[in-house]
Parts: sequence; structure tokens; C-alpha cells
Amino acid sequence: MKSSNLGYPRIGENREWKKALEGFWAGRLAESDFLKQMEVIRLRHLQKQKNLGIEWIPVGDFTFYDHMLDLAVMFGCVPKRYDYDGSGPVPLSTYFAMARGSETAIACEMTKWFNTNYHYIVPELGEIKSRLTENKPLQAYREARDKLGIQGKPVLVGPYTFLKLSKGYEPKQLPALILQIVPLYAKVLQELADEGVEWVQIDEPILVTSVTKDEMKTVAYIYQQLQEAAPKLQIMLQTYFDGVEWYEDIIDLPVAGIGLDFVHGLEGNLQAIARFGFPEDKILGAGVIDGRNIWRAHLSEKRNLVDTITRIVPQERLWLQPSSSLLHVPVTVEHEGQLDSIVKEALAFADEKLTEVQCLVKSVRNGDALEVFVQSEEALKRLNQSPARNCGEIQEEVSRIQYQQVERDATFEERREKQKHWNLPLLPTTTIGSFPQTLEVRQARRKWRKGEWATEKYDSFIQDEIRKWIGIQEEIGLDVLVHGEFERTDMVEFFGEKLGGFTFTENGWVQSYGSRCVKPPVIYGDVEFLLPMTVKESVYAQSLTEKPVKGMITGPVTILNWSFVRDDLQRSEVAFQIALALRKEVEALEAAGIKMIQVDEPALREGLPLKQSAWDHYLEWAVKAFRITTSTVADMTQIHTHMCYCDFHDFIEPINQLDADVISIETSRSHGELITTFHKNAYHKGIGLGVYDIHSPRVPSCEEIVDVIAGGLAALDPAQFWINPDCGLKTRGAEETIQSLKHMVEATRLVRERMTVLEWFK
Repeated sequence: MKSSNLGYPRIGENREWKKALEGFWAGRLAESDFLKQMEVIRLRHLQKQKNLGIEWIPVGDFTFYDHMLDLAVMFGCVPKRYDYDGSGPVPLSTYFAMARGSETAIACEMTKWFNTNYHYIVPELGEIKSRLTENKPLQAYREARDKLGIQGKPVLVGPYTFLKLSKGYEPKQLPALILQIVPLYAKVLQELADEGVEWVQIDEPILVTSVTKDEMKTVAYIYQQLQEAAPKLQIMLQTYFDGVEWYEDIIDLPVAGIGLDFVHGLEGNLQAIARFGFPEDKILGAGVIDGRNIWRAHLSEKRNLVDTITRIVPQERLWLQPSSSLLHVPVTVEHEGQLDSIVKEALAFADEKLTEVQCLVKSVRNGDALEVFVQSEEALKRLNQSPARNCGEIQEEVSRIQYQQVERDATFEERREKQKHWNLPLLPTTTIGSFPQTLEVRQARRKWRKGEWATEKYDSFIQDEIRKWIGIQEEIGLDVLVHGEFERTDMVEFFGEKLGGFTFTENGWVQSYGSRCVKPPVIYGDVEFLLPMTVKESVYAQSLTEKPVKGMITGPVTILNWSFVRDDLQRSEVAFQIALALRKEVEALEAAGIKMIQVDEPALREGLPLKQSAWDHYLEWAVKAFRITTSTVADMTQIHTHMCYCDFHDFIEPINQLDADVISIETSRSHGELITTFHKNAYHKGIGLGVYDIHSPRVPSCEEIVDVIAGGLAALDPAQFWINPDCGLKTRGAEETIQSLKHMVEATRLVRERMTVLEWFK
């Protein structure tokens, strides 16, 4: 039996990776210094895994931005708009332009990595003639071997997952793309084999989704080609996030090992190996430690699971490992000095999870239980017996509402008539909610948190920012305003800090996209509303203007999906607890005179199960959680929501069932492709198609935005259409934010004028 890891967090214990990236982008680091810093971070991560005793250490999982982007540039998949000449490795400037955009080219689309909160850059293949620009896994292997003496396990995303997650081609073109891409993979593997690499990890998480039997034939063809190209190289075909869909076909593939998730795919994968067995000529990579959540494992239960597996697969053909890459969890619990001891002792981040893997391996090898098993069970027992997890009133309220019908009193059509009192123009303009969190804002918050500023001084500072940006919005000419969220760090953290049942880490950072790191709240107990959370700032903002100001809260499913969630309850129960608490916040806003309330659910879709057969159950309780939050308001109160990075073509009906009066959604990075959805699917409520990309520092031209609006109007009734950026503006600079919004408002004015002229000529 061996210990293995699938991937390690990139960001570093103190977010060194993020700081190096942003220093390079800002021009504070020369390229040579940036590359050196990245090498230091990369080697430190490898050395740590070696010190923890991991026997099969992944190499090549480290990236400057995103692993899918790495693969795209390695294969020369650079869209023409970036002016790459096709010779040699792709320059860093081009690499980052694809990720972030440039003055002359918009960024590549970004979307969720399966059902996680990590975003990947979507490769564009339609206009590309692929070629191998450099062998990055080989470079990573040599570096680990030569500098640390590590005989690593190179990691790369598999061909079928890469192609299925890419865009820019029709389904009928897939065979031709396979014929282009597979030889490039074959060349990578041949060079690895020539270098003496023993094992390579090829990730194919697409195989846990609802792939068809015919698709499995394609997968079989791909791996037959790869095996023939490098027959001496041993491939560990790695799956994760759920049980595999076609187990019998997968174990017949010509690979030396199969990696299965025995946490999130426990039931399906365990049943499969029990029913069909496991090949005697293959290694099983058993993902027994949760790679996506932060709680300590019940090690005695995990040992029982391993014993069950070893009755089918002998120890000598078994690797124990996390269920997925540890990219999705923080680095270490070691630096958490402020957490309640009952919570802290129940946590395990990346380093602790690798220690758990090693403990299980040692337990099996030595034939005995270790002291850490007892410590683990006692820590988890103390948490489960704590008052925070045993609030009877909250649990009873959730129990009751699970069986109740939840809906607003009036239909959307009836509400729309009553909401005409807003007297908004055609194509009303607004923003998603947040405005730039400048260094001054962050410093003020830091001083307040440290006690250097009194609450009165901090509140006065926040009011000054709100007043300034209300004025800016009025000057720009927006129709519906926001207060700017200057008092908020993160859209989930802010609410978690004010609700019972949440706690927060000091250094529990994880990568969301690029250098953007988030520190997810920890839901450890029953969730409880304590006091109003947003009323003060919303009421103050509304007092400064005659225009409507939206109240802004984060929705229950997003709070759930962007938190580390207790694992002793069903996720639906936790969602209903959050929803009931947020309902009281919505009611408090309404009572204070805020009659436009935006309940953001950008993460609603990312919680969608990977298998379509499980979608209906998830959507039923997710939609219900949103409606629990919003259903008690008066008909004249307008409920908005926001969603982003979503395949809306298969999600229109759940959006409709939310029964929000207005929904704003991202379309900018998908280059308006979402608009085609509305040609095929009727949607009659208010909708704002994000008209420019806020994740890129470039300022869109007025003409670009006019084109996006025109595309939307080709598919939607103008009476439905709102105009807004595709997401919040928190991460952007003030100057670019103001200029972009001016262009947005000017573009809207031009479109309104054209529509008026066309109407006059009818």
C-alpha cells in the first residue's frame, strides 16, 4: 500500500503565490524575479509533501493562473485575437491576456470547475490548429527530481475532459479535434517515458458526469492510442467529485491504475467494486479523505472503509489518497490561533489531510489503530455534542417548513403592474452591488478590526464612501443605485460574521480564480438570525437620493455553497436554516422602507450534482431555499437576484421557479452566447444581461456595449431588459469603474434613441 496525493494548494501558507502574481501584474516584479519567486513557492510545496511522507507526489499541478489555461497554451490553443505568432512557447504576456484580457482583446471565458467554487479558463478550439509548444509536465518532473530528489507523478487534465470543457466547436467536430489533440498528449507521454517517469496522473473527472455509452467508446479509443504511444509508462486514470458512470468500461481501459472517489462517490463506487470486482493488473487509487471539506475524518470509519476495499483489492495494489486535489481547501490549520478550541480541533486542512492519509497507511501496514484515531473521534464528538449544534427551536422550524408550500401572494404579472410605481425608463440601468474596495477602504476596515478606530469613526468613514458613490452614480446617470458595500469584506463572510452558527479562520484561504482568494466561512452549528445586518447602510444610502437604492444580501444557497459546511446534516437542512435567518433580514429591510431588494445567488448552479439524475432533488430544495428568503414581502417590493458563470440553456426553468422579479446574469465572457438561449426558451420576467466583463481591467467601448445590448434585444422584449455589468465591481479600480459605467449608460442612451426612432417610423 502506498500514499498518494492528487494536487496541492497553489497559494502558499501566507498567499505568497497571490502576492507574487499581483506584484508582477502591477510592474513591481520583473519577469525574471517573478519566475524565481514562483519556483521557490513550487519547490516549497513539493518539499512539504515529501516531509509529510507522501510517496506519490503530484508534479505539474502548480500553475501561474489555471491548469486548464496551462494545457491550452501548451497545445497552442491561443485565439487569434491575442496575436500569438505560433512559434515557441506562449509568452507570459499572452498567457495573462487570455486570463485577464488586454487593451486590445477580451479575456477568454471563465466558468466553474465542475461543482466547485474554483473557476477555470475555458479553452477556445474553433479556430485553432493545435501543436505542442512545450512539455510542461516534463519540466515539472525534472525540476522535482533534480532539485529535491522527488520522483514525482506528473499530472495533467485528460484529453476527453479537456475537450468536453472547451468551447468553439460543434459536436460533429469532436472526432477531428480528438485526432488533433490525442497525438499531442501522446508526444507528452512519450517524452515523459523517455525521461524515466514511472507513473503519470491523467485526470478525467468528466467520467463521473452523465456521459453516454457511445462517449465511453471514444474514451476507450483515446486511451488505446495513448497506451500504444507510451507502452512502458503507467497511467493512473484519475476521477473525482462523484462515482464513475460506466465502471465496467472504465476498468477495461488500457491503463495501469484507476483513481476513484470514495467520499463524494462512496456509494456508487463501493457498490461497483463489490459487484464487478477490480482488475488484478491495475492499481486502485482510493480517495478516502475528503479533498473538498475541512473537517477531520472519522479515522476509525475510514479504516473500516479501507478494510472493506482491501477485501476486494489487496493492499499491494492500493494507493490511499484524498478524494480530489487539495486545491479546494486551505493549506494548514497550524496558524489558526483565534478559533474556538472545540472547532479548531475538529478541522483538517491540506497538510492535516495528508497526515490523515499517512495515518491510515501506517495503520493498515502495522495492523493497529493509532492514538490519532482516538483523538479524532473525541474531537468530533465534542463538536457534535456542543450547544451550537443542538438548537431545538431552529431545528423544529426547519422541520416544519420542509413540508410547506412557499410562494409569494401574487403572480409575477400582478406584481409587475403594482411595481410600475417606480416609473423607470425603458432599459433601466443599474449595477450588481459592490463598488471598488480601495486600499483606503481596506485600511479603514483593518484599523477598525484592530481597535485602532472606534466604531463611530469607522461608521462615519463608511457613510462618506456611500455618499461619494451615490453622488458618482447620479452623475453617471444610473437609474437604480446601490450603496456600494464598502462595509463588507466578502459577500458571504459579511453575513456569516453576523449570523449564529458561523465561525471564521484567520488564514483559511482558497483560490477562487486567478489571484482571487477567498476565505470561506465555516458553518459549524445551527444558523440563527441575531440582528439586522444591512439595514443601516441601505437606509442611509436611500436618504441621499430620490432614485431607488437596492438593498443587497447574499442568498442562502450561495452562502451554503461558498462556505465550508458541517457534514453531520443534509445540505438542504443547512440551506433552510440560512434561508429562514435571511428571511428576517429581508423583512427588516422592507420594514425600513427599502422596497427593491437583491438576493444574490451566483453560486446556485455550482451546487448542481454532476449526474443529471440527481438534479431535480437539488433544484427542488435550492429553489425552495431562495423562496423561503423572499416570499413574505409585499407585492410592490421588487425582488432582484444575480447569477454568474452558468450554463443557462439547461437552467432556464429553475431560474423561472425562483420567481424573482428581476434577474441579472453574466454574458460578457461567453460573448453573448447566452442570448441564443432566449431565442429557444421563453422567459418573461425582468432580466439584466451583463453587458461588460468586470474581471478584466480593460474599459469596454461604448460601441461594444451597444452591440451586446442589441444582441439581447434581438431575443428579449425591451420591457424585460435591464442593463448592468456582469458582476460586482469590488475588485476594479475607481477610474476604470467610472469610465466603464459611463460607457454603459451612454450605450443605453444610444439604444433608447434608436428604439424611439424605429418606433416613430412604424
